[in-house]
Amino acid sequence: MTKQETYEYLTNCGIPYEITEHAAVYNMEELDAIELPYPDCDAKNLFVRDDKKRNYYLITVKGDKRVDLKEFRKAHGLRNLSFASADDLMSIMKLIPGAVTPLGLLNDEERKVTLYLDAAFGDGLIGIHPNDNTASVWLKATDLVKVLEDHGSPVNVVEI
Repeated sequence: MTKQETYEYLTNCGIPYEITEHAAVYNMEELDAIELPYPDCDAKNLFVRDDKKRNYYLITVKGDKRVDLKEFRKAHGLRNLSFASADDLMSIMKLIPGAVTPLGLLNDEERKVTLYLDAAFGDGLIGIHPNDNTASVWLKATDLVKVLEDHGSPVNVVEI
């Protein structure tokens, strides 16, 4: 899904959202340099895989949080984790590094990726890329979960 197709999908699902267009960003440091309307609601996304390359996970947390993959793995009963490759990212979610987003799960036709969403977002806003790193889309975290679950993507809202 392109950026525009993502907006249309959200609209067709009846999900209210706001858009902030910005220069392309590839990491949280670059995002910090951009003036955002809800900086406390931006998300950091880690696309990881297990050591057998069988299971893929997207870990989405508040932008200022750090994730210890070893502790995360233990807390959720997963195999050893490492970052997935850019090739895996493109083949599964049709995204490039820097554009990773939970909305990329809408491109995951086989539902291979399980989302772990930080419970800290609660029912407040979350800022994520719309499958393109030249914008941020702001929507309620609960609406994001609904859209992804309706799509058939596995979603876990957990303390991270």
